[in-house]
Amino acid sequence: QVQLVESGGGLVQAGGSLRLSCAASVSIFSFNAMGWYRQAPGKQREMVAQITSGGRLDYTDSVKGRFTISRDIPKNTAYLQMNSLKPEDTAVYYCAGIRWGARDVWGQGTQVTVSS
Repeated sequence: QVQLVESGGGLVQAGGSLRLSCAASVSIFSFNAMGWYRQAPGKQREMVAQITSGGRLDYTDSVKGRFTISRDIPKNTAYLQMNSLKPEDTAVYYCAGIRWGARDVWGQGTQVTVSS
């Protein structure tokens, strides 16, 4: 069974930084892309950042210039470096292994709370 395990969430003050990690039980190249999503209370889940198997990066506008998605291929791990955090970044963050035309794989989520 393919698993994604997130870590690195927590409580941080506004302006601070966190790095989230997503460890996959298989090669991350088994996915077409690795993505980070978030869901705040009362809101829909949204894509935060994505890196395709070919290395193309995408970010939602609200995090551009502050967040960076990356990957360590030998470690089968994707990362989300979050800088200059804002209270509106507070959410549960999920890692996803994206499979075009097939079912995606999701992690369990990690809470990120940014205090003002």
